[in-house]
Amino acid sequence: MLGGNGYVEESVLPRLYREAPVNSIWEGSGNIMCLDVLRALRREPETAGLLVAELDSLGQADPRVRAAAAGLKQQFAADSLSEHSARTLTEQLVLVLQIGLARGQCAGRCRRSVHRGRLEHRSGAYGTLPPGLGLDALIERAWPSA
Repeated sequence: MLGGNGYVEESVLPRLYREAPVNSIWEGSGNIMCLDVLRALRREPETAGLLVAELDSLGQADPRVRAAAAGLKQQFAADSLSEHSARTLTEQLVLVLQIGLARGQCAGRCRRSVHRGRLEHRSGAYGTLPPGLGLDALIERAWPSA
């Protein structure tokens, strides 16, 4: 018997049980997408060059983005594109590109919230963002008043 923890959605337990069937599939859709990123980078080396150029332009605006982009550029070296690092590489790439999109779409407090929430604070559990993140600015941007 799980008691209340099996039914309350505020803990990690219900999420783990919902995801349990997916865990039995080693090469699920997320892993396939990561392997596709590696495949593209290996087959078409100019793709990595284009990504590096984009990362360089994104990094000019913010030192945190620059640091994350520098780590990605190191991974783009041909000898470090392994299946072992596919998830980490793809996740970092998506995070840095999200920051770039946020730069063009929102400003001020909204942008700082995205930076802190996506680059600085990394946690696999829902609801663990740091205090003072300024989520009101993000919510206002998502749902503008009529």
